[in-house]
Amino acid sequence: MTSMVGRLGRSRRFWLAALLLAVGLVPRAVAFADGPDPTGAATVNLDGDAAGAAVLAVNYTWTLMAAFLVFFMQAGFALLEAGATRTRNSGAVFMKNLMDFFMCGLAFWAFGFGLMFGGSELASGLADGNKLIGTSGWFLSGDANDVGTMELWFFQMVFAATAATIVSGALAERAKLNAYMAYSFLISAVIYPVYGHWVWGGGWLSTLDFGAGAKDFAGSGVVHAVGGIAALVGALVVGPRTGKFNAAGKSIAIPGHNMGYVVLGTMILFFGWFGFNPGSTLAATDLRISTIAVNTFLAGITGGLVAYYVQFVRTGKVDISATCSGAIAGLVGITAGCAYVDTWAAVVIGGVAGILVFVVAEGLERLLHLDDPVWAVGCHAGGGIWGLLAVGIFANGDYGGVSGLIAGDSGQIVAQAISVLALVAWTGITSAVIFIVLKSTMGLRVSAEDERVGLDASEFAQPGYVIEGAVVEGGHSPAMPLSA
Repeated sequence: MTSMVGRLGRSRRFWLAALLLAVGLVPRAVAFADGPDPTGAATVNLDGDAAGAAVLAVNYTWTLMAAFLVFFMQAGFALLEAGATRTRNSGAVFMKNLMDFFMCGLAFWAFGFGLMFGGSELASGLADGNKLIGTSGWFLSGDANDVGTMELWFFQMVFAATAATIVSGALAERAKLNAYMAYSFLISAVIYPVYGHWVWGGGWLSTLDFGAGAKDFAGSGVVHAVGGIAALVGALVVGPRTGKFNAAGKSIAIPGHNMGYVVLGTMILFFGWFGFNPGSTLAATDLRISTIAVNTFLAGITGGLVAYYVQFVRTGKVDISATCSGAIAGLVGITAGCAYVDTWAAVVIGGVAGILVFVVAEGLERLLHLDDPVWAVGCHAGGGIWGLLAVGIFANGDYGGVSGLIAGDSGQIVAQAISVLALVAWTGITSAVIFIVLKSTMGLRVSAEDERVGLDASEFAQPGYVIEGAVVEGGHSPAMPLSA
């Protein structure tokens, strides 16, 4: 009981510190001038230009609809991760995917958006910032109280939530919910936005004197590799699940309980990717969206097919989860270059990603004893880093002035490599600091007994599955069967 009180005290002190930080920044947010167009009336008027107003309305609608598709990807992550884990932890997995979205939304509203896009001047209220961080746009108030800024914020918020939720699958079945929520807040408030500022917010990587500067059209690096590297660090700090490795250090398979969830989750993610990649034009009037959609589709299906046959050749049997991981890796791989490459290159990028996911996931499991139930690191870190480098190889020069090695420009691959090094260093170091601090304060991992009976029984009032005939006492569900 004493240790429990101590843990609760540390948890409360953490959230109190976060609240004080938020309150401390409020005066800066309020200090901005009134928003130039909080209702949209002046924006849509365009001095009586009806045609221009119609184009603007179409582009706003396109961007917001794309954001709604990316929002729905959260359901895909939840299903895939729950299906890839055991029944006694399914409720916990679903809840983590729900709660990290909640935490991300507030963190990105208060801090992340300002750090990421301050100084970019992409919308009203984002004038102040430098090459390292943004310093304007806090709390979407003052000059940021504008319809155009709100549109940009919502689209970018769902991207930030995607980066945060990638981590949940790698920590499944042994991480405490409240510690995970704290990390979700911090990755959304600081880690993701700072690297995002360097690439998308006018930061130093985007202005490198190599090629066209570091490019990442829709987030292979900014979203997926950031989430993947954070997942790697978090999984190493929290340690593998009990029983994952035997006394000799050999990996023991822990099968997921529902491959239907895994397939449905993958299909939802694939569908949402058409908001992720084509939506990153931020304009329906940019007709490159058709090429982006086709490249996205081709890379995704190629990644899945390659993974399917790799595992079939190796084992003589079809592996559902490996096939789905290959498709996701292919989608991650094409995300950076979807606007810059030819369709044949999209197929190559997806195919390589479908192989790379095995190399990364199995290699890290063997070398570092990494326990990653959903292959989040292989899909998102491996596929994301490959996607960044692929821009420097395959960009054809048709769009945005981005040309890779095939177009005779060796500068772009240098910019992409620098971006990769910056991403790994920044995300790896900051994630390690945060996870280690959380481990030593709030505690990152549940007890051995809680892990044995399952997180649904130890942390939640309801299990993910109700076992027929089970008696629920005091509003709490009994432990799930140990075979589940």
